[in-house]
Amino acid sequence: MSLSILTEKNITMRAKAASREEAIREAGDVLVQNGYVEPAYVEKMLERERVTTTYMGNLLAIPHGTEDAKANIKASGISVLLFEQPVDWDGHDVRLVIGIAGKGNEHLDVLSKIAILCSKEENVRKLLQIQSADEVLRFFSEGNAT
Repeated sequence: MSLSILTEKNITMRAKAASREEAIREAGDVLVQNGYVEPAYVEKMLERERVTTTYMGNLLAIPHGTEDAKANIKASGISVLLFEQPVDWDGHDVRLVIGIAGKGNEHLDVLSKIAILCSKEENVRKLLQIQSADEVLRFFSEGNAT
């Protein structure tokens, strides 16, 4: 069975997290619950964050596992969390968290498209105004991010 990389089940509207660690765990848990990764992958996401920040600018963070986490990935997938209140990401405000698990190099194309789409803060702010997971899917597909 092949999983789509992004579905409505992977999107959390009005997410809440008190910390960067909590936000990463939530993004990872969505990937676990939807069958993309094993639970150990979430710890590898936290490990990656300790090595180097996944904050990308423009209110965006893209947490993902370390290189040795590939064994914990069942299928490529992304989780999208939209926060009403900013999460402190080592001194930076983050309101959009995109968790990524990539099998092989499948995720690189998706990551590239997301990076291009979110390279403008106005696009991220537009995305944060969206009210439903279906609209989020449309936003990414119209921007060719899925």
